[in-house]
Amino acid sequence: MNEEAITPDEIVEDDFSDLIDVEGDVRLRLDFGYDGTDFAGWAKQPGKRTVEGTLEQAFAQVLRMDVSPRIVVAGRTDAGVHAADQVAHIDVPIEQLIRVSFSREERRELQEQGGIPIVDGLPQVPHSMLHALMRRVDGSVGRNADVVINKITVAPLGFDARFSPLARRYEYRLADGLERLNPIERRRTAFHFYPLNVDAMNEAAEMMLGLRDFGAFCRPRPGATTIRELQEFHWERDASGVIVAQLQADAFCHSMVRSLVGACVAAGSGTHSLDAIEDLRTKGERTSVFKVMPAHGLTLTQIIYPPDSEVGQRADLTRSRRVLEEDFL
Repeated sequence: MNEEAITPDEIVEDDFSDLIDVEGDVRLRLDFGYDGTDFAGWAKQPGKRTVEGTLEQAFAQVLRMDVSPRIVVAGRTDAGVHAADQVAHIDVPIEQLIRVSFSREERRELQEQGGIPIVDGLPQVPHSMLHALMRRVDGSVGRNADVVINKITVAPLGFDARFSPLARRYEYRLADGLERLNPIERRRTAFHFYPLNVDAMNEAAEMMLGLRDFGAFCRPRPGATTIRELQEFHWERDASGVIVAQLQADAFCHSMVRSLVGACVAAGSGTHSLDAIEDLRTKGERTSVFKVMPAHGLTLTQIIYPPDSEVGQRADLTRSRRVLEEDFL
């Protein structure tokens, strides 16, 4: 962010005597990132620090609510996994949102116009109000925090952060050999002691592409399908010699990415033949033959959505396919 976050202690208290009565909620889209190193994953867990728990605590404090509205995320990440461009939505009471405005003049303007106008079903929340909310939430989390909201916008009609995406993209970074191990990058780059054959890794990755049952690579969950469409998966060395994988799919099941990476490492190290890997893939049964690679090498890099006019239709379609299913990395 270009501007320094405002902490709650720096906000001048206001009795809100000029606050108009407003009913209803507004759905907001949150664009944010986090360093997953010190989080026990996205989802709230008793006694553990999680991304969801941290953000909900901050929203509750800023919105002056005992309990934060639920935050629904596009991709639930496991402990240690990072996100460069995560997306979520939150339904905020409009009255509470008005309270984040720093200006009495702005609230008086809202009074004069009868509240926040609704155009084509969407509340026309002033940008300044959304920016103020972002700054206060980031300030509540703390300066130099390991989770930062970069943008808050009013979500288009029908938008659902979890069900509206067309695809998710991830990156996995792997240093093979001590000569390629950079301590500055250690929090986001996994390590393999021996050199790997990138061509063999790409051959293994290519055989995983398409719509298929990834049961061999997913941690089983009762009632959840392991059928996914892996749209992109390839490896290349970057300028520093680190091997980097790019993956894209409609969705990923629990441990799928890191298991796929483990299969490629098995091919690249020569411990398993491509035929053996293909046979295990075809069987579709969970296997421990491949190592589930360390979480810290994995980063969520993009959530891909359709045009605003199509997000509702996409969400309905996805719900019809995966009712009550949770997506993990």
